Amino acid sequence: MKKDHHAQNLIDFIFESPSVFHVIENVVKTLLKNGFKELNLTSCWKLSQGGKYFIKKNDSALVAFELGSGQPEKDGFRLVAAHTDSPGFRIKGNPEVIEEDQYLKLNTEVYGGPILNTWFDRPLSLAGRVAVKTDNPFQGEIKLVNIDKPLLVIPNLAIHLNREINQNPEISKQKDLLPLLSMVEQQFEKKQFLLGVLAEQLAVKREEVIDFDLFLYEHTRGSITGLNNEFISSGKLDDLAMVQAALLSLVNTNGAAATKMIVLFDHEEIGSRTGEGADSPTLTNIMERITLNLGKDREDFFRALANSFMISADMAHAVHPNRPEKHDPTNKPIINQGPVIKVNANGNYTSDSKSIAVFKEICSRLNVPVQMFYNHSDQRGGSTIGPISNTQLGIQSIDIGNPMLAMHSIRELAGVDDHLNLIKVLQEYFLL
Repeated sequence: MKKDHHAQNLIDFIFESPSVFHVIENVVKTLLKNGFKELNLTSCWKLSQGGKYFIKKNDSALVAFELGSGQPEKDGFRLVAAHTDSPGFRIKGNPEVIEEDQYLKLNTEVYGGPILNTWFDRPLSLAGRVAVKTDNPFQGEIKLVNIDKPLLVIPNLAIHLNREINQNPEISKQKDLLPLLSMVEQQFEKKQFLLGVLAEQLAVKREEVIDFDLFLYEHTRGSITGLNNEFISSGKLDDLAMVQAALLSLVNTNGAAATKMIVLFDHEEIGSRTGEGADSPTLTNIMERITLNLGKDREDFFRALANSFMISADMAHAVHPNRPEKHDPTNKPIINQGPVIKVNANGNYTSDSKSIAVFKEICSRLNVPVQMFYNHSDQRGGSTIGPISNTQLGIQSIDIGNPMLAMHSIRELAGVDDHLNLIKVLQEYFLL
């Protein structure tokens, strides 16, 4: 595997996935190309051993699996979990804001925890989904939309008008972060510009647009950077790098006794408390349906859980070159020095000595180095989908990720070698 090739593929995947809905659309394209069949949660399933299947949930989450050659109660499931969402900005309803000086802005609300000042002065665009009117309100038509051009910008206030701009000034989410769309004349104030843009993009009438889920994204493709082309610079590496690594590992491995599964949750950045999030029973229900469909009973399902393993894959913090004091003094992950095992004494991660031993042994087989992450004891760290989903499943699990800088910035930085190494590790994991 050529590392530059895989890094560029990741950059392209991220750029072509400007919203969670596009992430799932692109994952589905890859699955279909590799022989996976779609299942519907409302249908009666008929699964066959060795079969490849996937289920979408609300167009923003997905579970894909390949049934193993063994028995689920004995061989269990091998899961890799990641999340599809990233911090940013969602467009509010009735979004047009027109100032008296004829600036047309869009009203937004912050989604998750982005580094706000990184969004200023960037070429931005809009992507998401649109609900279109049909005869049956319970069977509405949903269309994905991507305004694939630089459309908006959030302008900074000039330093001459804000002499404290470099002194960490407070940013008002309602006042300072509204993106500029256009200049308009006052008499067009009630024109509903955004609906016009959406209708034109989707080739429908303006009155057919009922509602939308739209998000801002940076309209600049990522790049491979560094003196030796060692870095990946892109938005949404957290967590689309793990989504793509999990996907490639699933479709590029054939045959295993255990059932191989990837789980792509939504809404991790806002707490996972939705039907598409890790805190829902969706994954548990799907795993039970798989077990029952193979002619097993509920006792076998619980046995299958006891024989299963999950890798929760979410990006990790690399030690910062300018602020090393923010990191634990003896556990300092470095970019391109291997995947990171994340550990926390208070349960923010699922890793323990048993699951850590499993992951380290897999990496050792491939001569892939492993790093450890603990929070600096004076720093409050984050968490991820691992502990949340594991409260539903109760299976052996580990939290890992690749080291990166500038997490939650509009532009993040990770390692070319790390991405290739993690794909290798996940492929080996699926085959064991």
